[in-house]
Amino acid sequence: MRTRRQFLRDAGCGLGTAALLSAFDRFSRLDAAVSSGAATDYRALVCIFLFGGNDGNNMVIPYDDYATYAKVRGTALNLPKASLLQVSAPSQKAAFGLHPSLVELQSLYNGGHLAVLANVGTLAAPITRAQYLAGAPSPDNLFSHADQQSQWQTSVPFTNDPQASTGWGGRLADATVSLNAGLFPMVVSVAGVPLFTTGVSARPLVPGSGLAGFSASAASKARYAALRSILQADGSTTLVGAANAITGNGIDDVATLNAALAQTPPLETVFPTTSLGSQLLKIAEVIASRDALKMNRQIFFVSLGGFDTHTDELNTQQNLLTLVSQAMAAFYDATVELGVATNVTSFTLSDFGRTFLPASGGGADHAWGSHHFILGGSVKGGDFYGTFPTLALNGPDDASNEGRWIPTTSVDQYGSILAQWYGVAAKDLPTVFPYIGQFGTDSLGFLS
Repeated sequence: MRTRRQFLRDAGCGLGTAALLSAFDRFSRLDAAVSSGAATDYRALVCIFLFGGNDGNNMVIPYDDYATYAKVRGTALNLPKASLLQVSAPSQKAAFGLHPSLVELQSLYNGGHLAVLANVGTLAAPITRAQYLAGAPSPDNLFSHADQQSQWQTSVPFTNDPQASTGWGGRLADATVSLNAGLFPMVVSVAGVPLFTTGVSARPLVPGSGLAGFSASAASKARYAALRSILQADGSTTLVGAANAITGNGIDDVATLNAALAQTPPLETVFPTTSLGSQLLKIAEVIASRDALKMNRQIFFVSLGGFDTHTDELNTQQNLLTLVSQAMAAFYDATVELGVATNVTSFTLSDFGRTFLPASGGGADHAWGSHHFILGGSVKGGDFYGTFPTLALNGPDDASNEGRWIPTTSVDQYGSILAQWYGVAAKDLPTVFPYIGQFGTDSLGFLS
């Protein structure tokens, strides 16, 4: 015979991966509902995390100085010059080549909607090669997947810092909660509950693989009423009571989302039937329902794994970057269809870059700084931002002798530009990026 506890557990599982944690931001969402400072426009940020450490050295390649690249990458990791998708970078006064699989993103770059941010990574403070080799403070556990994934998501370089327990996406939601008029969670993840989305108050809605919960059928309504009755039966302050409240609020949020989706016409934009394509389609559907949800600001998280290319990188990255290019392009097309292209900005993150010097097995080892994409109608695209590294082993930007580029732009600086566009005042940036004072807040200029 099933116990009540087992029923509650199974009911929670029946939500897919519904946002059972979302109740923790109930108070901040209530504040938003009564706030008179709700925004009058709409803006959304979409974080695309490439788990494993994408090799930026083969994603963005110097075209004018291709010989320098080819000399080090050799036959193991060399992409033929004729295969590169050539783009100009006016700020660098040079031409570059995008990876040959990035056909759709090349088109968006040339159309002025995609920008490249060069050599960005985790930093405790600006640091030179000489300072790094002399032992100046640097992020904890560099080149570790788990630590660097966390630091990219938190912008906090030290594991013992209490603020390392929250992500900068979550803290951004905390800082801007009053901009929304509705009670729906500001943060939505379709890739689990990542640290990036966890704030002091904010927690993500994680609606599961199908954006599905309870439907409008009579049987579904009966199940919904029965489950809510059971959840409300225990109002004590025990863990069981708290768990019931979490589950109940998660169910309510998914039900709210389903009702909004039901009012929204289906998108005409065709998305690739891939993991990343499906995730971004779900995000586009939620954005399409923004008015029904009374949302003026939203933060989204999607991810794609497999970028830990110690071996067979040429084939692996070819396949993965094809997925990225096709899915990001479809998502941008959907924002155009919805009339919100200038209101939505997508951006990539990853654990770290990879060594410029190839490793055995046709791959590359863990490194540090790398290049990233920013996409949207407000992006000042068709150009590079930041400082492209000197591609020289033991050179001025190498933290070792294998081409581990010391970042010249920090995660804090990268995120602060996105945060200010989203609605955070410059004076409030330290609440979102605790270490921004080490770098200053001068705009890199990639958003209008």
